[in-house]
Amino acid sequence: MAKFAIHDFKGVIPALVTPFDLDGSLNEGLLRGITASLVARGVDGLYLTGSTGEGFMMSPEERMRAVETVCAEVAGRIPVMVHVGAISTYQTVALARQAEAAGADAISSVPPIYWPFTPDQVANYYADVTASTSLPMVVYKIALAGEIGFELLARLAAMPGIEGVKYTAPTHFEIGRIKTEIGPDFRVFSGADEMAMSGLAFGADGLIGSFYNIIPELYADIVAAMAEDRIADAKALQDKANAIIFFTLKQYPMSAVKRIMAWQGADAGYCRKPFDNYETPEAEAALKDAYRAFRDAHGLAEIGFLPDL
Repeated sequence: MAKFAIHDFKGVIPALVTPFDLDGSLNEGLLRGITASLVARGVDGLYLTGSTGEGFMMSPEERMRAVETVCAEVAGRIPVMVHVGAISTYQTVALARQAEAAGADAISSVPPIYWPFTPDQVANYYADVTASTSLPMVVYKIALAGEIGFELLARLAAMPGIEGVKYTAPTHFEIGRIKTEIGPDFRVFSGADEMAMSGLAFGADGLIGSFYNIIPELYADIVAAMAEDRIADAKALQDKANAIIFFTLKQYPMSAVKRIMAWQGADAGYCRKPFDNYETPEAEAALKDAYRAFRDAHGLAEIGFLPDL
């Protein structure tokens, strides 16, 4: 039975990475370790097996094992939301039911991908999946998985059990429209890390994203600054976060995030192919040198970014 309700999801929620070994094997030990580390660092929740978690690179059975591992490690200390999206309703329902059995507090899903499904088919998908558990559903709006326009989102929001949206798009004016026209109780989670300040300004209830795996404290400071109407402080913090994001995007991004987590004391393993990895000690050493120079050039050690690198 879920311990947390949908309104308990707020603040900084990492879209958790999934650790793999270089041979592609899921490493459950490392997964427990990064979960424990992020809980200790004070994150407000976790979002599992989404884009950042390489969910679509995993078999259904592996996704279930990952969810069970994280939920067991969290042990009810913070809310857990599980991305259960798949092409078929059948598979998504199975993932949703397992997430509930494992102890998740909410589920989330992209719309069914690959084929050009009609709005009615998308709506039926969400209705069937949401009805399969007692957990609240958070729709995942991201262009990579197909567009969910405002009209379709409003239609979905009227369905029982659909209680929020993970909004990964730059059109943040629409967050305000969601809060006004759909209603203030419909939860909105800003999913663009480089626009967290903007998402909060337009009414987002929380943040879900990749870089909260490595700089959650910086984003917690942004959340606090926005709550206290310290706009200049929030912008300065967002600028520092964006410098880290833009530099990382020039690397092998997800592999770099996982190596940074290792340097911070919580090894997150590697990515699955066809993603690239820093596979040799020489490659990782060169990456570390690049981050050390970047950190020093931007004065980021003072905010706690890789101070001991």
